[in-house]
Amino acid sequence: MSEVTSSQWDSEQAALPGRPTAPSGTSTQDVEGNAWTAFTSATTDESFCAAWLALQCANIRDVRAGLLLLRDTAGQSYVPAAVWPDSRRDLTYLTGAAERALSQRRGTVVGLDAAETGRVEPGTVHVAYPVETGSEIMGTVVLDLRARPEPELQEVLRVLLWGAGWLEALLRRRELARNAQVLERASTALDLMQAAHEQEDLNQAAMAVVNDLVAKTGADRVSLGIERKGKLKLRAMCRTAWFDPKSQLVETIENAMEEAIDQEASVAHPALKNSRGKVSVAQRDLAVRTGAAAVLTVPIVSKGATIGALTLERNQGPAFDEASVMLCEVLGELLGPTLQAKLEGERWFSGRMVRKLGEWRDKLIGPRAPTAKVGAALILLLTLFLAFADGDFRVSARTVVEGAVQRAAVAPFEGYIAEALVRAGDTVRQGATLATLDDRDLKLEQVKWETEKEQAARKYREALAKHDRAGSRVLAAQVSQADAQLALTEEKLVRTRLVAPFDGVVVSGDLSQMLGTPVEKGKVLFELAPLDKYRVILKVDERDIAYVAPGQRGELALTGITGATLPFVVKTMTLVATAQEGRNFFRVEAQIDDASARLRPGMEGVGKVSIGERRLIWIWTRNFVNWVRISLWSWLP
Repeated sequence: MSEVTSSQWDSEQAALPGRPTAPSGTSTQDVEGNAWTAFTSATTDESFCAAWLALQCANIRDVRAGLLLLRDTAGQSYVPAAVWPDSRRDLTYLTGAAERALSQRRGTVVGLDAAETGRVEPGTVHVAYPVETGSEIMGTVVLDLRARPEPELQEVLRVLLWGAGWLEALLRRRELARNAQVLERASTALDLMQAAHEQEDLNQAAMAVVNDLVAKTGADRVSLGIERKGKLKLRAMCRTAWFDPKSQLVETIENAMEEAIDQEASVAHPALKNSRGKVSVAQRDLAVRTGAAAVLTVPIVSKGATIGALTLERNQGPAFDEASVMLCEVLGELLGPTLQAKLEGERWFSGRMVRKLGEWRDKLIGPRAPTAKVGAALILLLTLFLAFADGDFRVSARTVVEGAVQRAAVAPFEGYIAEALVRAGDTVRQGATLATLDDRDLKLEQVKWETEKEQAARKYREALAKHDRAGSRVLAAQVSQADAQLALTEEKLVRTRLVAPFDGVVVSGDLSQMLGTPVEKGKVLFELAPLDKYRVILKVDERDIAYVAPGQRGELALTGITGATLPFVVKTMTLVATAQEGRNFFRVEAQIDDASARLRPGMEGVGKVSIGERRLIWIWTRNFVNWVRISLWSWLP
């Protein structure tokens, strides 16, 4: 408000025609100077209004009493803002003039007409003038003064008109202050709303809100809780990444939140001025437990229903004022829909899935999104095709090729490897040497038994010459024994050479790195398979074994023979499962009809057994449907 000196005010008043004089015994300069000093030194709205009314009464002659009525902050009624000369004096008798000025929206005088003489004391009149800001009536000033001619009453109204400008400035200043507070609250609320919207899920949004709110309200701790299925749960606490949901502190904060939610109103400790009838026991318990000087809990509202609460704690300093409460209440109402939407996003069946289905429905029904409509139509056509079209149902299984006959070349006796002529993968002819064993010990043993045989034969002949029957019989047995040992040794010498029993391929065995090493009797040195006869081993999953039966035909695709498939016929099934890679498989043998020249034992690939015609949708969904059936059966009691 701009300042004006007392001399300026006197010059303005002196310029008015018929300016009243000061009371007898008091100079006009002293009265107006004192009133002006009080007016210019006013620091509050109350003192400003009192000084303004005193200044008006000092500038008007013979004023008995004055009353200033202004609209209250709620805008519902008019309340006394100043009373002159004594603030304790009852001036309700002036309300009639005030009501007339407010209703007529102009200055008025009560007591001039003969019909109004009963409403005022004899020799007095009531002068009222409304106070306006723009087109809105904000109050009125009423003076009780001695009766005087009508021209002088017009002068009084003119003085009040001039003075009302100061009140208008006061009221506009109040309005600007209120608007500034509203803008500040709106700016703070928008910042917090933006912080919540930028986060993806509810917990992140709650953490962003409490961290920003603790700085904007001067609180030491801010907590946010969300109610779900009738139970409140603390979701975020400022500057705290993790907290124990079962701790006593969290339980106390949740109790304070539930107290405000049950009352559907903000609850504070110490209690607010207009909080009569509100229970704040949980707020007080939280303050006692944490040592907080002030606690405030505000409900979070969405669509008229309370979904959570905000709890603010201040360890020292003043209690939460009305501005902080108003900010938190506005924030609770604005944040409610955002947090409710993020809460619904956490629910699959009742939240996120329903929202997604609604979005897809709008795309399909609405005028836009032609791509979505075309895609939906194609999916529908594909589903109908799969539901009514038939296809060849085939069971797939990993396969390995084995020889129809598989022979093993084993060590005939204990010995040492002398020579290795083939290795795994080599093709051999019947009678071809595979490997040889060291025969030096056998040859020495052969010489030994030949020598013993000659000695026994010579002694046998001498016994015959001497006609010694008993000796000749013993020597004849020794000769037979030497012959048997010599035959055994010669047989071993023949068996030192391992030969191929038929034309085929060496499936396993490589002795090239084992020359000179000993081998035990019966050890498998080579495995051979024929080149013209093969069998296929299919590892059928236990989920598909029920569809496979002997006599069914199929096709085999091998990794080593690309670009062609080999037909086969299922021959036998081994109904014993083997575990592999966490699943059970059954061994099924099949015979290849026309073996390729490039086919080799040990080749792997994929075989498909033709079962018959089935619905395409059943072929593609049978495993999932069976899994669902088994799962439901195991879950159900």
